[in-house]
Amino acid sequence: MASSAAANLEDVPSVNLMTELLRRMKCSSKPDKRLILIGPPGSGKGTQSPIIKDEYCLCHLATGDMLRAAVAAKTPLGIKAKEAMDKGELVSDDLVVGIIDEAMKKPSCQKGFILDGFPRTVVQAEKLDEMLQKQGAKIDKVLNFAIDDAILEERITGRWIHPSSGRTYHTKFAPPKVPGVDDVTGEPLIQRKDDTAAVLKSRLEAFHRQTEPVIGYYKNKGAVAELHAEKSPKEVTAELGFLLRQNSGFIAVHFGRLFCCLPFSENAATCHHPASNLLGPKLPQVLFKLL
Repeated sequence: MASSAAANLEDVPSVNLMTELLRRMKCSSKPDKRLILIGPPGSGKGTQSPIIKDEYCLCHLATGDMLRAAVAAKTPLGIKAKEAMDKGELVSDDLVVGIIDEAMKKPSCQKGFILDGFPRTVVQAEKLDEMLQKQGAKIDKVLNFAIDDAILEERITGRWIHPSSGRTYHTKFAPPKVPGVDDVTGEPLIQRKDDTAAVLKSRLEAFHRQTEPVIGYYKNKGAVAELHAEKSPKEVTAELGFLLRQNSGFIAVHFGRLFCCLPFSENAATCHHPASNLLGPKLPQVLFKLL
């Protein structure tokens, strides 16, 4: 086994090995993070999750993908999941949590994970927390992509996706360089069958009924961070960056379109505005005194 792995490494180009080594060295200094992304369809979770994943060296755990992978790999939990699906039954919450538990043990999840699409109910959230508690861990932050329903239809119906990477595009707000083609790989983009106004209405009703209580559940634990998801992707990315730095001894404050990351000393405070680069030290010092 070891000699086979070594032989495979010998065939990997040196530049690829060095790139991966540098990435791992960079990741070693990143803080561990266990995140949940919650928001209605079209709120921007798919746009932001790859950015968070790369910035913090996290693994992206999408329950649908993990279920399919477990079934294909014929793991013990995958076999049980297939039995349920073959009978036309829903896969139990315990099975899904077990598959998440398995996925978390992978080297790619060493620094933490992003959960997208789970938990959808309070019962699922409780089972997830129980599993993490057994490992001495907990959810660090629940990112709530808050947005008005009326904004979502235009977003949803113009959305296109690169299936293998999860990269998302929009015909109006974030078009690919070539229509219908992924910018990175040149592979064709697809539009999901459920990205229609009629399906959106049904999904929103389910979200408000089932998943919004999950936000309340984690608010009671002090874990929820509110995002203004109606803003542009760049503005949401900036807001996310500051919110996630709160766990590193920083306070994130926003004043309209201006986001400030204030440490417990005014000397290193920084502010960011979407229309500019980092602003000079004088403005953060003034804001720090105002706070």
